[in-house]
Amino acid sequence: MSELIVEHLEVRYGDLVGVSDISLRVHAGSVVALLGSNGAGKTTTLNAVAGLVRPSSGRIVWQGEAISRLPAYRIVGKGLALSPEGWRLFVTQTVEQNLRLGASSLADRGRTAALFDRVYALFPRLAERRRQLAGTLSGGERQMLAVGRALMSEPTLLMLDEPSLGLAPAIVEQLYETLHRLHGEGLTLLLAEQSVPLALDIADYAFVLQTGRVALDGAAADLRENERVQQIYLGLGESKAVI
Repeated sequence: MSELIVEHLEVRYGDLVGVSDISLRVHAGSVVALLGSNGAGKTTTLNAVAGLVRPSSGRIVWQGEAISRLPAYRIVGKGLALSPEGWRLFVTQTVEQNLRLGASSLADRGRTAALFDRVYALFPRLAERRRQLAGTLSGGERQMLAVGRALMSEPTLLMLDEPSLGLAPAIVEQLYETLHRLHGEGLTLLLAEQSVPLALDIADYAFVLQTGRVALDGAAADLRENERVQQIYLGLGESKAVI
């Protein structure tokens, strides 16, 4: 079973706390949202799962295997991919070169052509821009490229960090339609979002983070009606340095 389990995750940057106690589960085929205001710990949690930061304590288990100490390239090879906040593209390389880098972890390089076809079918704009430098793309096109690059590793679980941030409403709508389509094809999604309505519309289950901890969790349908979600989202309560 392709299940992700995070237990009592703590991440520190010297004396600064990234997250202090995060526990969550992502079941195969589900969409799980991490909600919370800026600084609640969403990005740090995703980065820890992706192997980009090392947990100070706690466990991260994927498909029954502890991955907390594995480097990022090995975690990608096991079927987890992250589309990061801010895109982190190679701006002096073309769209196609960025996508090809996403496929570098594939055990079967013969799959690359089919994955290009899949990404270009999902994002026709990228096909039109395939020879264009990533640094010349619009914000919406860069977000498409970041998601497409993650998909080139053929993940079982796709993580997205603030996919709607800074994008025009029409682009956000297109992006979320694509995420719905990917989920319909069987891809498991874990996304961090500040936009509560967007996240709860697509998610099956959500965890609301506050000051580096899980303050509330439940089925997305239930959390839509929960007044505490808005209180936590607005950052009410005790303050603590988090990333």
